[in-house]
Amino acid sequence: MEKKDKEIKSFKDLGLSDELIEACDKLGWKTPLKIQIQAIPPALRGKDVIGIAQTGSGKTAAFALPILHALLEDPNPFFACVLSPTRELAIQISEQFEALGSVIKVKCAVLVGGLPMAKQSITLATKPHIIVGTPGRVLDHLRNTKGFSLGKLKYLVLDEADRLLNEDFEESLNEILGMIPRKRRTFLFSATMTKKVEKLQRVCLRNPVKIEASTKYSTANTLKQQYRFVPAKHKDCYLVYILTEMVGSTSMVFTRTCDATQLLAFFLRNLGLKAIPINGHMNQLKRLGALNKFKSGDCNILLCTDVVSRGLDIPEVDMVINYDIPSNPKDYIHRVGRTARAGRSGVAISLVNQHELEWHIQIENLIGKKLLEYPAQEQKVLLLEKRVSEAKRLAVTKMKATGGKNKLWSDSEEEEDAETYFGLNRRPSKRFRRK
Repeated sequence: MEKKDKEIKSFKDLGLSDELIEACDKLGWKTPLKIQIQAIPPALRGKDVIGIAQTGSGKTAAFALPILHALLEDPNPFFACVLSPTRELAIQISEQFEALGSVIKVKCAVLVGGLPMAKQSITLATKPHIIVGTPGRVLDHLRNTKGFSLGKLKYLVLDEADRLLNEDFEESLNEILGMIPRKRRTFLFSATMTKKVEKLQRVCLRNPVKIEASTKYSTANTLKQQYRFVPAKHKDCYLVYILTEMVGSTSMVFTRTCDATQLLAFFLRNLGLKAIPINGHMNQLKRLGALNKFKSGDCNILLCTDVVSRGLDIPEVDMVINYDIPSNPKDYIHRVGRTARAGRSGVAISLVNQHELEWHIQIENLIGKKLLEYPAQEQKVLLLEKRVSEAKRLAVTKMKATGGKNKLWSDSEEEEDAETYFGLNRRPSKRFRRK
């Protein structure tokens, strides 16, 4: 395989049509990436493909280009369906299909929750070539939208396949699989391979070509990964210290709960930082608006839950901060993959409290790399304490005034309100709690 990789130096070498080579050139893509080099040729030969590659490695083009190449030869409606676990990722995938297919005037429909079904039904009536959506909303349209059927589908793609196979999507996915032709090409792509993905390949793929363009749970070589043990009462001082040390950088800060994103956004704004939240409690238009403000640079700090940890390509993200460490260690791979994408450099910093002492060791074992300790002089950090305390007080007040739930942390039967979220009594995730 290595010898073949070296022989392929351009998209033309992959065997793609002239129209698609032109589209890649317009996007400024001169040289295909590793997953594209390995996945596109067998896909063009009509093979089913399982692609495992680092997030940010070019997976979307690895399945979009072969589909568009086949569409040129057989330009029929409802030609391909791409399923994604998140709405934002579905919209992004559709945008990439449209960009790559602009020369051949490809038509896409995005079917996701949070947006009007009626408007989506009108789009489906125009007979688009590519359907991109979340399983629940695609299934809603298959059941209820007159004239919409995937009975002649040629290609099915499961992006972030490991996530699509969890209990949130499994029932919808199984029903969709029963409504599409058995004779089709199927592509599974993910940054992580799980037993569920292996099980699915036996069920719905035929003699697939398995591409592993990275090790099982790898992170980018250009990503600098750090952690810092912090006392719970000073955690917010460390957050502000890191953000001000990296002033002018674009940062994504991950929390464990939806309300925490809003509370931290109020808190950081009180300190003059341009922060905006995004989470699953926001309606879809507000989520898209927050993403657009972040992408455009109007706000350079995005406070987020794992709703945006998968697949989203925001090229200029300089830093990822795990304000709350992820409950599932594998989610770490996806979070830190929002930076250091496609060969760029990036930084990931995790704030770890005394109850999570073993966490960084688990992550090191998972990714096969050692995490560095983030250097910070505690005396400098604590100089922020007075300003941080006042900003937190104002944030809690505003959260209450705007009708926030004030339930920002839950573990088993215990929940704590906004004041406690910033305080000393926070309970760690059970997975990492020291025994």
